[in-house]
Amino acid sequence: MRDYQVLDPACGSGNFLYMAYQELKQAEHLLLQKSAELKGTEQLEMSFVTPLQFHGIDRNPFAVELARVTLLIARKVAIDKLGLTENALPLDSLDHNIIQGDALLIDWPKVQAIVGNPPFQSKNKMQQEFGAKYVNQIREKYPEIPGRADYCVYWFYKAHQQLPEKGCAGLVGTNTIRQNYSREGGLDYIVKHNGTITEAVSTQVWSGDAVVHVSLVNWIKGEKAGKKKLSMQLGDHKDSPWEVWELDYINSSLSATTDISQAKKILINAASKCCYQGQTHGHEDFLLTPEQYKKFIQEDFLNQEVLFPYLTGDDLVSTYPPLPKRYIIDFHPKDLTQINQYKELLKRVKERIFKTRELAAKQEEKRNQELLKSNPKARTNRHHKNFLSKWWLLSYPRPELIEKLNQLPRYIGCSRVSKRPIFEFISAKVRPSDVVQVFPLSDDYSFGILQSNLHWLWFTKRCSTLGGQFRYTSDTVFDTFPFPQSPTLEQVQQVAQSAVNLRKTRREIMTKNQWSLRELYRNLTNDSQNSDIQKAQQAQEKLDQAVAIAYGMDLKAEPLEFLLNLNLEVTDKEAKGEKVTAPGLPDFVTDLNDFISQDCVGI
Repeated sequence: MRDYQVLDPACGSGNFLYMAYQELKQAEHLLLQKSAELKGTEQLEMSFVTPLQFHGIDRNPFAVELARVTLLIARKVAIDKLGLTENALPLDSLDHNIIQGDALLIDWPKVQAIVGNPPFQSKNKMQQEFGAKYVNQIREKYPEIPGRADYCVYWFYKAHQQLPEKGCAGLVGTNTIRQNYSREGGLDYIVKHNGTITEAVSTQVWSGDAVVHVSLVNWIKGEKAGKKKLSMQLGDHKDSPWEVWELDYINSSLSATTDISQAKKILINAASKCCYQGQTHGHEDFLLTPEQYKKFIQEDFLNQEVLFPYLTGDDLVSTYPPLPKRYIIDFHPKDLTQINQYKELLKRVKERIFKTRELAAKQEEKRNQELLKSNPKARTNRHHKNFLSKWWLLSYPRPELIEKLNQLPRYIGCSRVSKRPIFEFISAKVRPSDVVQVFPLSDDYSFGILQSNLHWLWFTKRCSTLGGQFRYTSDTVFDTFPFPQSPTLEQVQQVAQSAVNLRKTRREIMTKNQWSLRELYRNLTNDSQNSDIQKAQQAQEKLDQAVAIAYGMDLKAEPLEFLLNLNLEVTDKEAKGEKVTAPGLPDFVTDLNDFISQDCVGI
């Protein structure tokens, strides 16, 4: 115990080190008590655990000084709490224990335990927060970690590298550490390199002020016999209930169900082009209110050629009835010469958007020059330069998607970030925003598959999250989700009919109660005795049953295990050059119109 060393590599004011000292001091006290009992003597007045066994690193010099003081206070508190006779004075010098530095870029002391709460920052905001130079620096130092991993993942990766055999660690991270690229860079690395997760919280509401859900992971470098404890908080509030499992093994997804993190990309899904993110406008002044839209149409009827209803995820699920609230100016694919005919619209865009993009491009160029001074080979960003070169266009107009939608009467959409399984048909005349996940499929069969419980379950286990909500990610969710491989025509028809019935039932209930889709599905989760809710639940159950039959799935089978096995079967066939079934209606359906009804969110 005298040689036991503890490190917090992102120690802040030293709270974790304070608690670690208290626990180790308590263990020392109990050890001495037990020794005295066994020997039948009085407890020895001795002490061998000191603050010098505790180490911390932080970038903030004030936090470093504060952590040193915190650890000294920890010693005095332990002496008083345990009634020890050791002296709190003289104070230990902790100048070499708690040091200033970037833990990702300096060497760590050799310790037996690593604890802490590394800084949270999503990969999307890292450059904005830390600068391109720093982001490139850490990515070059840790090339094994995917560039799309969250910032805290680097601490999990390095902590495991630094641990000795039988050393242990416990870190707090955002709950994205168990998902996709972040999981690959951290927890996957740990369990594949002799790490055993001994206890974990899959997700819980952060107890502090930050609006975030976190995961807590404790692991040991080596094997650990016995049961492991996995917990999960089931809601979005600090007092939400918990579920706890005793498991033989905790996987890197921190999931008590079948681990589907090893599902493979289905090539035919990726090639089908059946899943897109909607348009990113990039500037609010591309958007118009209904009143502004009417004004521009009245001024020049020609403007309607480049003005479109614009639907957000919130419009889809939170309004009754679901309707676009705004319009968007979309000049794509026209060049500057072609859009001169829309004089007032062009004037609006030039006056309100051009200067903003010009400034952003200049700031981007300045950052790039600073980055290249320190590293001539560094990767630089050109986003704002590209936006400026076509300043009259949306940032991401999604031309491939729009071309597809122009050939369809309607498409399937869902909010990209959602707590509930809500899919809906949307008129192809409506442009989807970037917070709408778009499936350019018009048939009721495809809708039934996507609205089914099987797809929702796969979605929630394969997606990333934003707070306590699920975020649809096409490459990890849709590109790995196997559609039924050998349904009969009758089964396809049954899924389509059940899908039509579900939407009809939803509309009737929404109209009767003046509910939005979100309100309807919120009530569905409350296990209500309301007859309307029961009717909607029954319609969903009939759809789920029809979909399961189309898959050829035993209704008693574990859904995730079934889908994972099907995923591996499909990808194995692809590897052998055998034919597999793509998303959408099966090839044997000759008349698509038989499966395309008329209902959709319009204008």
